[in-house]
Amino acid sequence: MPTRPNFPSSSHPHLYEINTWTWLEQLSARLKKNITLADVPDSEWEALANAGFNIIWLMGVWQRSPISRRMNQENPANVAQFSLALPGWKPEDVIGSAYAVTAYAPDPRIGNWQALDAAREKLRARGIALFLDFVGNHTALDHPWMREHPDFYVQASPEEFQKNPSLYYAQSATQSPQYIALAKDPYFPPWQDVAQLNHFNPALRTAQLNDLRTIAAHCDGIRCDMAMLQLSDIFNANWRHLLGDTPVPEKEFWTEAHSAVPSLTLLAEAYWGTEQRLLDLGFSYSYDKTLYDALRDHNISQIRERIASFPERQSDFARFMENHDEQRRPIVFPNDRLAADGTLLCTLPGIRFYHQGELEGRRIHLPITLRIAAAEPPDPISTNFFQKILRITRQEVFHEGKWKLLDVAPEGDAPTDALLVYEWRSAKAWKIIAVNLAAYASQGRIHLADRVSPQQNYIFNDELNNVRYNRTGQELYNLGLFIRRDPFQAHLFDITPAP
Repeated sequence: MPTRPNFPSSSHPHLYEINTWTWLEQLSARLKKNITLADVPDSEWEALANAGFNIIWLMGVWQRSPISRRMNQENPANVAQFSLALPGWKPEDVIGSAYAVTAYAPDPRIGNWQALDAAREKLRARGIALFLDFVGNHTALDHPWMREHPDFYVQASPEEFQKNPSLYYAQSATQSPQYIALAKDPYFPPWQDVAQLNHFNPALRTAQLNDLRTIAAHCDGIRCDMAMLQLSDIFNANWRHLLGDTPVPEKEFWTEAHSAVPSLTLLAEAYWGTEQRLLDLGFSYSYDKTLYDALRDHNISQIRERIASFPERQSDFARFMENHDEQRRPIVFPNDRLAADGTLLCTLPGIRFYHQGELEGRRIHLPITLRIAAAEPPDPISTNFFQKILRITRQEVFHEGKWKLLDVAPEGDAPTDALLVYEWRSAKAWKIIAVNLAAYASQGRIHLADRVSPQQNYIFNDELNNVRYNRTGQELYNLGLFIRRDPFQAHLFDITPAP
């Protein structure tokens, strides 16, 4: 597996995704003047550091497409979701998609290269890495390549276009019209505002590697949008009917990308079980959508299997309860499940991934084509939980310690199937986390004979619930630690020898 870059220096880092345009709009409203990246007060960067974040992903800094903006303004299908997010929205509130990129240069609303570099330096001075986007699968319809290099795109014949014109974008050229495929993944209709790149074209690959080198000069890591769509077999299955006899390249694109920017941390947005393949090709981390879906669907056996399988790979996943593509956390993981679901996802190995507004319990899902959502008061249950869990997981043991899943033995009549128990351990600290993922009480016993001394008593300080337990070394050594948790509750024990 490729070596992981040195920055961010923290293992199991905390990542915070900021919708950059929206954040700047909010700051502008609060400070009563137009704020770009160059004008963000130092107190904002300091607050991110104080919250314990190791990575800031400034989502959506690149130049956006006027065509995308116009299409989103005019699309009647958007009216309902825009009205839910921002009642009384106006056309000027529609800003186009952050993933319909016309150029890898900062959008004027965001700032310029100097402002972006200054933001990066302010973050680095606080030990925080900056991540930016790379949208490798497609470009905006008004990207310069559409005119200058139409061969970079998947194209259809006039006959193919006539069969289903809704799948293509027709653009006029000097000699004849070109019918360029709208980008899509295999399971959904095409995205109407982006054009599908031809990943088997060597000249396109060279141009994309140059884009990556440009981005790499201004950040520490890249979140790669829909990364699995650039895998050769997936791209081939999706587009071979339009590619004719175009050969499949010998190397995967991501292998070339990792070689081109070896100093960058690469984070893959990945689905369909492609995570491990992408990690093998050079990604440092991959989305763990499998665990998200299992937790959302309350599939306890699948959750356990995901966490128990491949322990050496657990630190390579990005664990999240929401991001800009998913529904807000309180909708999917309600507050009555937050203690269990939140504790699990915030204390597992890998990237612990937080999204703007998640810490305050926001419920309004903001479409990325809108500049801002309606104001919401913070939810005290959410703010209290996330303040506590972020404070606890800043401790060194959660970053430099060793993680291990622990076996739970049955004890009494209550079931053990939904009780997940694991530890973080270092030379200086020992934590045991127990979460009950079920709507019924769960209990079991954890054997600790190799971890404790029968001559020593121990204090189990539950940092999550502010409760302290005293246990004798004899009990822990001979019988083990008994744990019982009510529905959707958790323990987070800090374990120390008693005086």
